[in-house]
Amino acid sequence: MTHSFRSSFKASFAGLALFSLVASTTTAAVAQTATEVHRPASFTLANGLQIVVIPDHRTPVVTHMIWYKVGSADETPGKSGLAHFLEHLMFKGTSRFPAGQFSQTVIRIGGQENAFTSTDYTGYFQRVPRDKLATLMEFEADRMTGLVLKDENVLPERDVVLEEYNMRVANSPDARLSEQIMAALYLNHPYGRPVIGWRHEIEKLNREDALEFYKRFYAPNNATVVVAGDIEPEEVLKLAEKTYGQQTRQPTIGGPRIRPQEPPPISPRTVTLADPRVEQPSVRRYYLVPSTVTAAAGEATALEVLAQILGQGSNSYLYRSLVVDKQLAVSTGAWYQGSSLDDTQFGISAVPKPGIGFPEIEDAIEKVIAEVALNGVRAEDLERVKTQQISEAIYARDNQSTMARWFGGALTIGLTIDQIISWPERVRAVTAEQVRDAAKTWLDKKRSVTGYLIKDTSAKREDKRS
Repeated sequence: MTHSFRSSFKASFAGLALFSLVASTTTAAVAQTATEVHRPASFTLANGLQIVVIPDHRTPVVTHMIWYKVGSADETPGKSGLAHFLEHLMFKGTSRFPAGQFSQTVIRIGGQENAFTSTDYTGYFQRVPRDKLATLMEFEADRMTGLVLKDENVLPERDVVLEEYNMRVANSPDARLSEQIMAALYLNHPYGRPVIGWRHEIEKLNREDALEFYKRFYAPNNATVVVAGDIEPEEVLKLAEKTYGQQTRQPTIGGPRIRPQEPPPISPRTVTLADPRVEQPSVRRYYLVPSTVTAAAGEATALEVLAQILGQGSNSYLYRSLVVDKQLAVSTGAWYQGSSLDDTQFGISAVPKPGIGFPEIEDAIEKVIAEVALNGVRAEDLERVKTQQISEAIYARDNQSTMARWFGGALTIGLTIDQIISWPERVRAVTAEQVRDAAKTWLDKKRSVTGYLIKDTSAKREDKRS
């Protein structure tokens, strides 16, 4: 069993650009697929659980996912990593199904399973033959409220999480830099905490912490179940009522999730991480920007388009300026993490050529941004990127698991099915003026943290002196 956590730097769902998986198109090939991949149906059980079904009858397989509306940003201060720790512990069994039985059953029927934790949600999923869906839902509904935890399985699992921290963060200079940039970008909001947690706090997590968190957040009225695949909505609803419908709602859950918010940024910040394992220095800048949830109408879509124009592909403005024309960098990139509940990040990165300093790279980046903020983007570039984004969304419909992930992620942060489906229309409506305004308003250096990754040579100097 592999458990995973998503850092904010790696935009797991590639932003909301790919959420529109059931969009109408004009091509005959995609129109034919649209008759096989139908519009999602949504139900809400009496206990508050939302059920979403995406029929896809091309193969006799289903993907079942449950999304809990709780992530690392909802943790008790001083107990970072608790959401991710509980994700691991959810595989420790219940009084009905001992530890390992769920996973062994999935393996025996030829299925796949995994889980993930983010800043805003925690998810569990399985992909199995369609006739095994009832079995999965029985297992998953049981551990929604029936988890049994004992010190003899909690404490060893904490060691597993610490080893994961070592592997993913402590032994990765790149991940450590991202961790430090996020901590500097968020002065007040809990997005500044790593999803996996701070090591010194992970070490103190215990059974009582996990159970309190579990009882507080794991309930049918704090979850969404998404089923994509070869099944009809009515069938899923019947199965859900027999399984999830038997779980009791948590009366203390309700209303919006309120977190401490960021004060208006007033000064740029910098972070430098030196590590002897670094072979190639790099520079990375995060801007604090609105998410799909917090942005004004049209802003998030404009930021998504802006990220691709600036830094995705060999035709992007940063690549053409820094790599091709000025030959200052070996690579560049830009991204926007739109799928967040609160204000999020817009990132830019570059790897300088040997002998090129960070000031020269930063100056070139800032000139590209200033040009867009002043004069906007070329009409042909805007149309190319909009066409690419809509096409990517259409092609993505071929992946059943991806469909379940994108709809689940969007619904869990508060979007509606109609908002997800209408994404292509919003992309088509983005204007050059909106992209220019997004660059001018949000890519302001005082809203940013710039991180430098460099090689630490102090150990070698110490060796020579000794």
